Amino acid sequence: MALLNLNPKYFVRLHRSNLRSILRSSLQALLAGAALCMMFASMPVAAQQLPSADLPVAGDSPDTEGPLAKDLSPEFKKPEVTKALRKVADWQLTRAQVQYSPDWTFAALYAGFMAVPPAVNGSKYQDAMQDMGRKLDWQLGARPDFADDHAVGQTYLELYEKLQDPAMLAPTQHRMENLIQRVDDPKKPLWWWCDALFMAPPVLADLAKISGDRKYLDYMNHEWWITSDLLYDPQIHLYSRDATYLEKHEENGTKLFWARGNGWVIAGLARVLEVMPVDYPDRPRYIHQYQEMAKAIANIQGPDGLWRPGLLDPNAYPLPEVSGSAFNTYAVAWGIHAGILNRKEYLPVVKKAWAGLLTHIYQDGRLGCIQPIGAAPGQFKPTSSYVYGVGAFLLAGSEIYNLAKN
Repeated sequence: MALLNLNPKYFVRLHRSNLRSILRSSLQALLAGAALCMMFASMPVAAQQLPSADLPVAGDSPDTEGPLAKDLSPEFKKPEVTKALRKVADWQLTRAQVQYSPDWTFAALYAGFMAVPPAVNGSKYQDAMQDMGRKLDWQLGARPDFADDHAVGQTYLELYEKLQDPAMLAPTQHRMENLIQRVDDPKKPLWWWCDALFMAPPVLADLAKISGDRKYLDYMNHEWWITSDLLYDPQIHLYSRDATYLEKHEENGTKLFWARGNGWVIAGLARVLEVMPVDYPDRPRYIHQYQEMAKAIANIQGPDGLWRPGLLDPNAYPLPEVSGSAFNTYAVAWGIHAGILNRKEYLPVVKKAWAGLLTHIYQDGRLGCIQPIGAAPGQFKPTSSYVYGVGAFLLAGSEIYNLAKN
């Protein structure tokens, strides 16, 4: 609503009829605004996904928090990695179980819970994921073509592979079957923002593996390279968040690349490659892009082992960003384990990153320094903790467990 100019000189110049017209329009706008406020106030809490007083839905940023953990070690030994994983996972699980959600924020957390190895009491978290799926009736989010609402399907499909319960598969397969019939819009790609490459492609790749039908993978492949052609910088080897950021720059003059956005992408590449058949014709393209991104990310790793919210202007951001850093750590660790990245070159990157991540765990298990929901680099509090960042940490820690010594 436009504001009235309350300068008296302005009113003197107004013709009386104009004044009456402005006042009438302003009164109508105020009444409409009041009606909207009443409408939102009457909406059910669940529909608005409002957090409770002490257990927010996706995360929070308290002004103060307890002491940082003193009982964790960055040593690459399975018992030490186990301790960190369980500390963070247990803290988050008690909060997530209060109100499960099919939202993308939680979908990343669920993927992290599913990755926890059996020897780290992974069955505890995977049993909780079965409970989550039953409570959500194995449904995806409401928007039919929107990648964020597909991400939870990764967990449903992983549970289906393990338990072979058709109820876990049917809603996701039905949604993807409809999606692949969609006609492309040349003016707006299906996955027009880079985060989408973590959300939907792994679902289609998983479904191709489960069903044995490559049509899902072929559709994913087609859409991936549309997004890549739009957002991937072939010289810098990083993704812009979406087309509105292609010409945006940091204060130091460098191109703006968001840490978490690129973390989403390289983690999505890892998850797609993990299930993509070795003889798939375009697999070498994915490996090439993955290796390019891994090298670019490794080259800008911070002295503390982590990455700042704006990747190419670290001095502009006082705090590291843990969710993007954890996704990077997961993806690079996965690449070492899969034999796609050179162990000698990249293991120091992973070790340094893991040590950095552990410094942001609080004694009670809270994982801090996670940028709240957004689309670009920003500032936040050291205590800021959100479920998608915890999911990224669990993915990273689970891959590091695979690399660690007994």
